[in-house]
Formats: sequence, C-alpha cells, structure tokens
Amino acid sequence: MTVLADVHEIVALTDAGRPPVLLDVRWALGDPDGRQHYRAGHLPGAVYVDLDAELAAPPSAAAGRHPLPDVADLQAAARRWGIRTGSTVIAYDDWNTMAAARAWWLLRWAGVADVRLLDGGLRAWRSAGLPLATGEAPPPEPGDVVLAGGALPTLDADGTGALAAAATGVVLDARAGERYRGEVEPVDPRAGHVPGAVSAPTAANLDDDGRFLPPAALRERFAALGVADSTPVGVYCGSGVTAAHEVAALAVAGFGAAALYPGSWSQWSADPTRPAATGPTP
Repeated sequence: MTVLADVHEIVALTDAGRPPVLLDVRWALGDPDGRQHYRAGHLPGAVYVDLDAELAAPPSAAAGRHPLPDVADLQAAARRWGIRTGSTVIAYDDWNTMAAARAWWLLRWAGVADVRLLDGGLRAWRSAGLPLATGEAPPPEPGDVVLAGGALPTLDADGTGALAAAATGVVLDARAGERYRGEVEPVDPRAGHVPGAVSAPTAANLDDDGRFLPPAALRERFAALGVADSTPVGVYCGSGVTAAHEVAALAVAGFGAAALYPGSWSQWSADPTRPAATGPTP
C-alpha cells in the first residue's frame, strides 16, 4: 500500500484540480488543545479532526482509552470531512505523525483505498516555506463515502496474548521503552507489558526531522526484532493510537499488514486476570 505523501504531492494534486482531503489531527497525550493549535495555523483547506470524539468511541475499562468507533459514526464523520468515493485523503499532525496515523489506520480499516500520511507532518510543510491558514476553515461539501470495517486486521486481548506466546509470531509494543519495562506508567492502571511482547518504540521509526526512515532502514529495524515476511505480527501501544504508526512503518518497510490490538495496554492492564511482565526482555 502507498502510505506516505510529501508536501510536493499535495501541491501538485491541488494545482491539477484534484485537491486531496486534508485531515489535521492535532492531538497528543496530555494536550487537549488540538483545535486551538489548528486555528493558530493549518494547511490551507485542512479540516480539523478530533481524535477523542471522532476517531474513538467513549473510553471504558472494558474497552480501553480509545476503542474503535462505530462504523456508522466514523462514516458520518468522514462525510463531514468531505471524503467522497475515490477521494485521496492525507492526514497530518505536529506530533511526529503519531495522531495522524490513527486516522490513516481507521480509514484504511474502514475501506478507504487512498489514505496517506504527510511525511514529516506540519514541520515538513513549514520547512518547505508553504503558507498556513488560520482560524476555522469553511465546512467542506459533505462527502458520500461508504465505510465498512475489517479491511485491516485486528486482534483482541486473547489473540494478542496467544500471538505473543507463539514461537512463530511477534507482538510489538510501540510505547516508549520505560513504559514497556514498567519503570513508569503515567496513565494506565498497571505498569509493564504483555508477556512475550517485544519493545519497539515508534519514535525509532523516524529520523531527526520527524520523517519515516527509508524502507530499507525500517526493514532492518523490524528484522532485528524478529519480523520476517512470513511472520504474523501484532502491534499494541497504550490505547491503540501510536500502534497505528507502527503498522504504517511496517507497511513502509514492505511487510504485510500487521494486526492492531485496539484495546492495547489500557484494556489489558485494566483486567486483573491478565498478567503483566516487567523489565527489558519479553
């Protein structure tokens, strides 16, 4: 799948009269002011997307902090954003593409064929000297896209545990290393990781400019973590957001679609019957 777009592709599509649907997904853990950041400066024509309200169902201990939204709700949001059948959609943010990856993954999962991530995000647009718009953009013309979930694979808690324990599979923990090791846990009920999971922080997928590493470098990284073309791969994080970034990086590296565990550690750690491992090893 084509995962990434650069700023020049956005300009070229717009100049050719085929402007992509631009989704501004400003969100970061502990930063509730995404819409204010959007108003302060966004790509011209971009629509603000509220990750908590539009890219997730309400949180619960049973389902995690960012459960998958109902497909009908996601379809209504996608139409508000102006997505039509056949649209090219490009998502971006100002947080190393971590939040934008949630929109990318959800829309791909829901069956939208051409969804990409702006490589380097808002920083890349600014670095290219391109203009930003401020304030609220006019609402786009409503779209007509029809969504249906299931186009990308997912895992539940049982499936994640089983894959992590299997000799033939790999489960990647996309959180920061200190959370994997159980040294800190800023938001979820317990510290640690799914027994058998391998630490693979998403930050290591990027270069110093916040762009994805070249495919060969990503492929080398994941191979060192036990991933091969024939390996079943699952990915989780804290609540299913940055895990989507890991799925995107695996796709850039040329591996098949990895399965995402939407409930992630926020769901797993809230269930006292599920074990938690600590330390640097699976």
